[in-house]
Amino acid sequence: SDGSIRLHQMTSECPLMQWNDSTNGQPIIALQWALTRPAVFFALDASSNIYIWDLLENDLLPVAKETIPSEKIVSMALLGEPEKANGLLGIVLAKESGQIDIQYVKKKWAAP
Repeated sequence: SDGSIRLHQMTSECPLMQWNDSTNGQPIIALQWALTRPAVFFALDASSNIYIWDLLENDLLPVAKETIPSEKIVSMALLGEPEKANGLLGIVLAKESGQIDIQYVKKKWAAP
């Protein structure tokens, strides 16, 4: 609810990493690991900002932030085929109006 993200190992109660206020205090609505690149995850906040984290590039801050200004995004899911080496990764965004938008991610954040 405060924009904090914690990365846990399944065998420990304590987080391996913690990023406080990663969304400037905005609640995180959705967070998902990339299907095609294990070091990358995406977070959607309540202000329709999408944060892209690539832990191999920078483990302190997101490597990119994309704001969807047209309409409030209420949900996010990732699509891709991890068993294929083409590195195609898409983000499915559900808007408040019920409209669905699919956008493809740059190869540098999608390629295995």
